[in-house]
Amino acid sequence: MRIPCPLCGARDLREFTPWGDAALMHRPGFEAGPEAAHAYLHLRENPAGPHRELWYHELGCAAWLIVTRNTLTHEVLGASLAMDDRTGGASPAGDYAPGSPAGDSQASGGRT
Repeated sequence: MRIPCPLCGARDLREFTPWGDAALMHRPGFEAGPEAAHAYLHLRENPAGPHRELWYHELGCAAWLIVTRNTLTHEVLGASLAMDDRTGGASPAGDYAPGSPAGDSQASGGRT
């Protein structure tokens, strides 16, 4: 499987680390309450078909990507930089990427 990195071009799957549902980028803030935290941590969609996922280009440019992949066929339908994505969540706390503090420029775009 090859993933079309917007910065590096089509690259082998082994250069990337999958992090799961792209909804991870939209962590609720503390003011959202325990129900929102529970939903963020434990309630995830598991769709059969096109799905937006968060991937990290670990052995390449270190960018966070939103990869749209068909979970039935594993066909990659597209990829974009996570820093350019502002859809899929309504977090008052802003965007978040695992392993980086919220608001960090590396959280959604790569090394600075």
